[in-house]
Amino acid sequence: MNAYAHQPQPGDSEGMALTPTMRPSTPRHPGVRTAQRGAVLVIALIFLLLLTILAVGASNRSLLQQRMAGGLLNAQRAQMSAQTALRGAEWRLWSSAAKVGTTLGCGTALFPSCYIFDPLSPVANAVNFRTRPGWVTAGSEEYLGNEGAIDFTAAANGDLAENPRYIVEDLGMVRPPGSGPQHESGSTGPSSGGTGQINLEIFRITARATGGDPNTISVLESTFDAQVQ
Repeated sequence: MNAYAHQPQPGDSEGMALTPTMRPSTPRHPGVRTAQRGAVLVIALIFLLLLTILAVGASNRSLLQQRMAGGLLNAQRAQMSAQTALRGAEWRLWSSAAKVGTTLGCGTALFPSCYIFDPLSPVANAVNFRTRPGWVTAGSEEYLGNEGAIDFTAAANGDLAENPRYIVEDLGMVRPPGSGPQHESGSTGPSSGGTGQINLEIFRITARATGGDPNTISVLESTFDAQVQ
């Protein structure tokens, strides 16, 4: 009996059968991974679209807030400019009345834009200046400061679209209560039977002004009592 076992030779068919063969494995369902990769792409595009919508909405809100802030700034500038013209006209009335020998008369060189108020026969320029929309200049006087030398349209003086303008209306003499429709106090002057007192006239001042935008307009009014010589 042969003690040596048979060693398989390279040419033996049995040896060839025992040699393992390595083959790449193939997926059982080849379309699954492709479908998954397509779903991820769609989800990513949806998230990108949502982020774009949020960014555009935030940008629009920021622009809207900027425009609102600019509009508010223009409105405040217009109101401050109208206040300046209003107080300037009041100061002009007061300082002129304080001068001895000065007569406050509407339509004179001192107040060319002053009108006598008559409810039965209103002056068209005064009515239009007080009530019409837009920028109205007919019959009004441009306010350039107390000395008449300030241009409020300059960048250093406010950068307004237009210089403020104003008109003055003489509403009549101050009368004691019960003596007429126009009175503001019990004070009366010699012309109204008050011997030893001064004559006071009621003036209505209307001022118009713009902001940096000519479409932003502020209209303010005040009544002012001034001494009539």
